[in-house]
Amino acid sequence: MKQDVCPICGLPKDLCICEDVAKESQKIVIKADRRRYGKEVTVVDGINAADIDLDKLARFLKSNLACGGTVKGSSIELQGQHKNKVKEMLVSKGFSPDQIKVL
Repeated sequence: MKQDVCPICGLPKDLCICEDVAKESQKIVIKADRRRYGKEVTVVDGINAADIDLDKLARFLKSNLACGGTVKGSSIELQGQHKNKVKEMLVSKGFSPDQIKVL
């Protein structure tokens, strides 16, 4: 009965706390930007892609905000103005509210 072990913390995968620790240490910046033809975009930047699955987080944000979006590099772009809502959702996912800055 061999269990999968996390290569970072050495605990079994179901007890791994690496992602929780990584969430608390992120310095996240949420800002609004204006793109082509006056379209507004909310950009979530500063999340380390090595520690947290950006595609999974973007899918969560897009489904709860009912908007489109994409992952570009190490940032998440969401269509529309959602700065304050994104902060609330990130806090509900376990990110530290002190580390999230809304511009």
